[in-house]
Amino acid sequence: MLLNIPSILSPDLLWTLRAMGHGDDLVIADANFPATALGDRCHRLDGLSATDVLQAVLTVLPLDNFVANPALVMEVVDDPDAVPPIVAEFQDITTATADNPVTLGKLERFAFYDHAKTAFAIIQTGETRLYGNIILKKGVIGA
Repeated sequence: MLLNIPSILSPDLLWTLRAMGHGDDLVIADANFPATALGDRCHRLDGLSATDVLQAVLTVLPLDNFVANPALVMEVVDDPDAVPPIVAEFQDITTATADNPVTLGKLERFAFYDHAKTAFAIIQTGETRLYGNIILKKGVIGA
């Protein structure tokens, strides 16, 4: 155990978060997301919600402040202006927890998948709410 580290962040996941560099992407995905097919480095947190994982990750991961959208969610198919409840919750968590609170950007479903393919890692959660997917771009910690 470590002080001030959320216990849901496993040793392997902590290694991944630490190994990521500035500008690397991390996907937090729901249970339906094709995580293993899209990413070589996939961490499974099956018993946890995407919102709990986002909350824990944002306590240790800085968000990039050199890009317009360091946090991206997936648009609802055929209704890109819709905001699913889980996405609203992602926004609340990001606003309250991130070192660089931002308004979430959006990507069309297949553009989101393409972006996820280039991510440093994917965390597959047990989230069952639809559209429970978010991509975070790692920032830097100032001197």
